Amino acid sequence: MGIESTLADLKGKQLSELPKVTAAGTSNSSNSAANRNRSRNKQSRKNRRRQKKIMVSPVQRLYETCKDVFANCSAGIVPSPEKIERLKAVLDGIKPEDVSVMPEQPYFRRQAGRKYPAITYQHIFECEKFSMGIFCLPPSGVIPLHNHPGMTVFSKLLFGTMHIKSYDWVVDVPSDTSADAAGVPGKDTSADAAGVPGKTSADAVDAIPGETSAAAVDGIPGKPLAAAVDAVPDKNSADAVNDNGNTSADAVDVPSKMSTDAHPSKTKKPGVRLAKVKADSDLTAPCNTSILYPADGGNMHCFTAVTACAVLDVLGPPYSDSEGRHCTYYQDFPFANFSVDGASVPEEEKEGHAWLQEGEKPKDLLVIGSFYIGPEIVEN
Repeated sequence: MGIESTLADLKGKQLSELPKVTAAGTSNSSNSAANRNRSRNKQSRKNRRRQKKIMVSPVQRLYETCKDVFANCSAGIVPSPEKIERLKAVLDGIKPEDVSVMPEQPYFRRQAGRKYPAITYQHIFECEKFSMGIFCLPPSGVIPLHNHPGMTVFSKLLFGTMHIKSYDWVVDVPSDTSADAAGVPGKDTSADAAGVPGKTSADAVDAIPGETSAAAVDGIPGKPLAAAVDAVPDKNSADAVNDNGNTSADAVDVPSKMSTDAHPSKTKKPGVRLAKVKADSDLTAPCNTSILYPADGGNMHCFTAVTACAVLDVLGPPYSDSEGRHCTYYQDFPFANFSVDGASVPEEEKEGHAWLQEGEKPKDLLVIGSFYIGPEIVEN
């Protein structure tokens, strides 16, 4: 009994002392855990801030990808297939809101009591290796048949429906600087451009209110369709852009379709060359990015807006008059319209071929230069 009592007393004493020790230990442990939690939370907040800092916009990612893809390229030098696919994947993922272009903007809509606006080009970025920009086409707007000498070009349709007709040169087939024109019975045989039924003519369109005037302003050197793009006004001038990216000025006209369907005269037709049709179809967004190359993929193309649409273009390298990369315009004629010695095409393939004749920039072609209003690009 006494032994049991003594053991009980000892146990009781030990047990009575333990809570004090345990409480102290628990308190220390709790403080350590709290400190660790605070440290982790602080680190987590730092990580989130760091992630926010390193997150880049889609257009910034496009810029950085272009820098890498075109770093070692020049005129006639095509990036590797792997780099082509990487840039295409970035473009495929870009949406209209990523570059602040929407169908509701005045670039695409007929104003009350007015006609359709001119085609607008928003210049995003350019260096000697590549350029980035957006063409904004109202319904029936046309960018005539033109080439891209020595370039690799990526075109991403952001929204809308657009008809694309494109050509590549047929190699090892003679051209003729004065080919005999066969003439088309019952057709207009004038050398001038014929209108396209259902297309908007030059006098049926009008300007975006507040855009720059169309007065014969030369293009921005090096920009796409350089000879057709009106200069972007100085931000410090009286024509400074407003919140919509437009400028204040008079109305301007948008071109009718260039003579891609013109009929030749019955006399000699200078400077025709045989080309093969690469594409002749409608594209509707969302769709994959189109790519053309220096000698393939439809290097010469014409865009016609079926509905209001916007196209994000990446050119590598950009046009450059000083380096001989001029924007050249063409008229196309059916294969049967001309006879050139040594040039023959199987009967079943004639519709897939055409004669292209180099011409001057269409007098009624107008593309208005405008400021890009999307997310800023940080050059690095």
